[in-house]
Amino acid sequence: MDVPPLIGVSTYLEDEAGWGVWTMPAALLPAGYPALVRAAGGLVAMLPPDAPERAGAVVARVDGLVIAGGPDVEARYGAERDPRTGPPAPARDAWELALIDAALSLGTPLLGICRGMQLLNVALGGTLVQHLDGHTGGTGVFGSHSVKPVPGSRYAAAVPEESAVPAYHHQCVDELGRGLSVSAQADDGTVEAIETAGEPWVLGVQWHPEMGEDTRVMRALVEAAATRGRRWSG
Repeated sequence: MDVPPLIGVSTYLEDEAGWGVWTMPAALLPAGYPALVRAAGGLVAMLPPDAPERAGAVVARVDGLVIAGGPDVEARYGAERDPRTGPPAPARDAWELALIDAALSLGTPLLGICRGMQLLNVALGGTLVQHLDGHTGGTGVFGSHSVKPVPGSRYAAAVPEESAVPAYHHQCVDELGRGLSVSAQADDGTVEAIETAGEPWVLGVQWHPEMGEDTRVMRALVEAAATRGRRWSG
């Protein structure tokens, strides 16, 4: 029997979270992420922040990697911090950048979601627009807008038509990082997906597929992870 590919998903690390009678530090992941991975045919492993030097060992044990959404990315690309950005998360930045570097080095299929797409661009030398209006539905509310795929792209192979997506972000890609190309845009020109060509399979999307019903982006990652796993085992 074929074993579904194991998809590692990065998580939050919160100083204080509550459940039942407990309030204490916790590694958190919104339930939509594991639900989406399972719906797309994968198994899920949560990857809470750890020492960056351990990232390679972690990535070597999964078949695919998701860098999840979360807080604003610290301005690690030579820009002054915009006062409208949220509090930095330097430990998470360092961990997830190390995960991205390990995935690229090991050839592990990688999907960046929202913050994950932004970090992918920064990891490859790109920059971000630190504040962008109009891409949320309000504080704590996901908005919806259309994205258009770039014909011939990896993203277009998964989602060939223009589609409405759930979105919540105010940072976005500015200058593209090394080897990245734009594979989807919003009507206002905002970069909504980026990718690399060839191997490994690498895609970043600016929206939150875990908040919708469309599994195609995650399914594309799971299929790439399954193919890689079969190649290694064969």
